[in-house]
Amino acid sequence: MAYTSLKSAPNAFDQHKRLIVVQVAAVLALILLLFGKPALAEGSDGHEIVETIGFAMVLTCFLGRLWSILFVGGRKNDELVMSGPFSITRNPLYFFSTVGAAGIGLMFGSALAAGMLGLASFLVFRFTARKEAEYLAGKFGAAYAAYAERTPSFWPNPMLYRDEAQWLFSTSALWNTFRDGLYFLALFPIIEAVEHLRLSGDLPTLFTVY
Repeated sequence: MAYTSLKSAPNAFDQHKRLIVVQVAAVLALILLLFGKPALAEGSDGHEIVETIGFAMVLTCFLGRLWSILFVGGRKNDELVMSGPFSITRNPLYFFSTVGAAGIGLMFGSALAAGMLGLASFLVFRFTARKEAEYLAGKFGAAYAAYAERTPSFWPNPMLYRDEAQWLFSTSALWNTFRDGLYFLALFPIIEAVEHLRLSGDLPTLFTVY
């Protein structure tokens, strides 16, 4: 359901700067992957367990983002969506993306990489979410204020979950999110291939990441 404020709303937050930061982080993560090695011996039981946990987190990110887009795809900034994943957190897309970023670090086999990627993602999305909240508060007024009062900004509270009997979703937005999510999942075979090249001596190791 859409709620409209009588006062003039500010312009929607420009995502360009956030995307630049995300792209820089992706390049740094690629350097980490190609020229660093985890402290846990690759192929060891401990490394495999950490890697599996990381993959599970990335898969959670993939499915969680699809779930979120089913509710908000094509309607973001036009309607105040408050059901489904948006009933337990105001920013489910950012939450699941942060889970995925940390999962990438664990797939690499490094708790430090997971912490750095997760923290960087959290800080970027927290800033973005704050700016978006200002926009939504200006556009939807009291309706958004009431929503923000009962719903966490980032960390989900499953006890607040509520759904709708039916809703419309954008097939194009769902497809775009599915396609973007494949990049996350594709990291798993890429990391495995890099590990193989490193173990065979075909890829130099410049540093160790704990």
